[in-house]
Amino acid sequence: MAKSSADDAELRRACEAAIEGTKQKIVLSIRVAKTHGTWGKTSKLGRQMAKPRVLAISTKAKAQRTKAFLRVLKYSNGGVLEPAKIYKLKHLSKVEVVTNDPSGCTFTLGFDNLRSQSVAPPQWTMRNVDDRNRLLFSILNICKDVLDRLPKVVGIDVVEMALWAKENTPKVTTQNKQEDGHSVESTATETELKVNVEKDLVSQAEEEDMEALLGTYVMGIGEAEAFSERLKRELQALEAANVHAILESEPLIDEVLQGLEVATHCVEDVGEWLGMFNVKLRHMREDIESIEIRNNKLEMQSVNNRSLIDELDKLLERLSIPAEYSACLTGDSFDEARMLQNVEAVEWLISAMRRLEMNMDPTYAKMRGVKEKRGELQILKSTFVRKASEFLRNYFASFIDFMMNDKSYFSQRGQLKRPDHADLRFKCRTYARLLQYLKVLDKNCLGPLRKAYCCSLNLLLRREAREFSNELRTSTKAPRNATIWLEGSTGSGQNVNSADTSTVSDAYAKILTIFIPLLVDESSFFAHFMCFEVPTLVPPGGSGKKTGNEDDANDDDMEKDSKSGKNSAELAALNEALQDLLDGIQEDFYAVVDWAYKIDPLRCISMHGITERYLSGQKADAAGFVRLLLGDLESRISMQFSRYVDEACHQIERYERNVRQMGVLGYIPRFASLATRMEQYISGQSRDLVDQAYTKFVSIMFVTLEKLAQTDPKYADIFLLENYAAFQNSLYDLANVVPTLAKFYHQASEAYEQACTRHISMIIYYQFERLFQFARRIEDLMFTVQPEEIPFQLGQLGLSKVDLRKMLKSSLSGVDKSIAAMYKKLQKNLASEELLPSLWDKCKKEFLDKYESFAQLVAKVYPGESIPSVKEMKDLLASM
Repeated sequence: MAKSSADDAELRRACEAAIEGTKQKIVLSIRVAKTHGTWGKTSKLGRQMAKPRVLAISTKAKAQRTKAFLRVLKYSNGGVLEPAKIYKLKHLSKVEVVTNDPSGCTFTLGFDNLRSQSVAPPQWTMRNVDDRNRLLFSILNICKDVLDRLPKVVGIDVVEMALWAKENTPKVTTQNKQEDGHSVESTATETELKVNVEKDLVSQAEEEDMEALLGTYVMGIGEAEAFSERLKRELQALEAANVHAILESEPLIDEVLQGLEVATHCVEDVGEWLGMFNVKLRHMREDIESIEIRNNKLEMQSVNNRSLIDELDKLLERLSIPAEYSACLTGDSFDEARMLQNVEAVEWLISAMRRLEMNMDPTYAKMRGVKEKRGELQILKSTFVRKASEFLRNYFASFIDFMMNDKSYFSQRGQLKRPDHADLRFKCRTYARLLQYLKVLDKNCLGPLRKAYCCSLNLLLRREAREFSNELRTSTKAPRNATIWLEGSTGSGQNVNSADTSTVSDAYAKILTIFIPLLVDESSFFAHFMCFEVPTLVPPGGSGKKTGNEDDANDDDMEKDSKSGKNSAELAALNEALQDLLDGIQEDFYAVVDWAYKIDPLRCISMHGITERYLSGQKADAAGFVRLLLGDLESRISMQFSRYVDEACHQIERYERNVRQMGVLGYIPRFASLATRMEQYISGQSRDLVDQAYTKFVSIMFVTLEKLAQTDPKYADIFLLENYAAFQNSLYDLANVVPTLAKFYHQASEAYEQACTRHISMIIYYQFERLFQFARRIEDLMFTVQPEEIPFQLGQLGLSKVDLRKMLKSSLSGVDKSIAAMYKKLQKNLASEELLPSLWDKCKKEFLDKYESFAQLVAKVYPGESIPSVKEMKDLLASM
């Protein structure tokens, strides 16, 4: 047997040199042939040819585990090995021997991490089966040792692999030195030195099953030949038993054979009868055919001659080209007066070509005359299509130029002009039928025509929109100065400019009213005129005017067609063409939006509602461009309004940099006025836009208010309660009808109550500090000492009955004056006088609650001591 390339030391050294620097060790290297074709099937030559490669198994030791790789190396132009591909053996999922290869030397390796599983993996072909088994055996051993798992093996039995490994494992001679210095050779198999083959390739359960199977036989199986002889003897015994069973059923077989013999005789009799009848019938049929042929030969010949003459007459009629049609198809006259003749000529040309292609016998197609006439018709078709396309391109451009040069078609100073395309559509309809025939003759010619029409009409539409937009802004009477809100320089309760700016939103609504239906009509007319096979809003031959019911019905039909995916390619082409037709007109709509924003930013609310109404009315159109335009307008209006809200919020935040604020901040009453006007502008679904603005405004207002309050903690609570009260008072009416403002109203109410509580507690403790500190000390001591023992605690100074009397004398001797001082202190720092009555009531209630708690403590700790009763204190407060 030839030496295997796996034992080639030079090959191994070349592989190690190719992967030098990777810190990997070559375990096995072997030469293979790489192919991509399939055995027994044709393939491309480059893919079918075998390419020499070297497969190398390498390992790389890590701290915790060892990684195994399968490397593919190829020969460079200089015959040097260089790396081509590398696979990680942990991703090896399947090893499959190709069954189409009769030698069994071809196999494939399947990896589960390849990007394209649809591409067939390469096939590796070895020199012989021993090389194949050696490589696969090495791969399986490494997968078992390093990865603790085996890939799926297809096309080869692992038991046969184990037996081959046992028989072909080379002996390894080792020398053991004895004590006297002599070496003794010992022989061991490579498998014993490394790993047990059967353990790796056959699982423990499979090994036990095979042992149990082999154990059922009495004789020991030492060699495969003995085992085979045993199986043959048992097979012969089983066959003899089967023959004996068959012989026992001999009487039954004899009866069946007798029945079969009787049936055979019957079948033979029937066959003889049928043969006789068949001969007689064949003779009769031959006689009848010969008689019919002799009698009908002349008649059939006459019929065939008449049919041939008729067919030739029809063929000549089809091949003839009338002179008047030929002149029309090759002429240059496409005026309106000549359109009827041109249409008739085109109809004849289409029908003639259909007759030649569809309604003619296939045998005629090979005739020279038919081929020549077909060529003439093709020349007529191409000539007519070229001249008609050139005429229509020039016609569109010239008519649009005529309209562009006539100022009466556009808005002029002091006069808004509604675009009127009636003349244009009338002229176009003259050639609508011609376009339909051009599509039938050559569908590709419509592309340049559509492009030319879109480019020409786009100039007209943009000119009309620009002139209309300019005159609309010029003629609209609007305040010259922009409306300003939430400016810090204005008074607390006034607005800079509250002039009526409704004309601004009316102007925006007017340009939408004029141009949105126009754009929808133009889209629909273009789709029908240019022969797009999509449903349109305007029925063929319509005037462009339609009712709401017709719109809804057509919209529903379009939605059904779009859902079913019908004519998707045509719809995509239509959208692309309409982009050229209407692109650029949106700039004039943007100009109106920007102009309205500069005059009154709040009018963005009204314009947003107007846009939403038009957007909801445009369920679908011939292309969807109008819906996209309205969506862009809505986005631009929202962006402008958001910019205004951000600027206003920035104005509110500027209060942080001012000197300490006193009283109500100016932006609170101005916000109430702003919210009132914003509510007047809401229409449609603009509620969300306004609610988002409210949320931004109020959040910044409250945050700024809290920051300003922290600049002077001494007066922080007074500042907060006055401003939160002003917020509630100014937004009381709106909060009852606007849920978003109601939420902030309740938030301000809670903050107001908290500020009132803190401020009142500070005033009470300022006047009656000793009284309530004494009560607090008693409450703290009651956690550890019984109440009746508190006056007698020697370690607790200041809580005896004498101390109580001294404290009562100092705190309550002039209680009326202290209460009056408390009122004056509450009044002193309060800028909003209208808040004083409610605050004083809260202050008296809080004082009574605290004094009642103090009286209960005294009655519990000092039972014999008398203090002013709660009722007396309540009467005193009521009298003040």
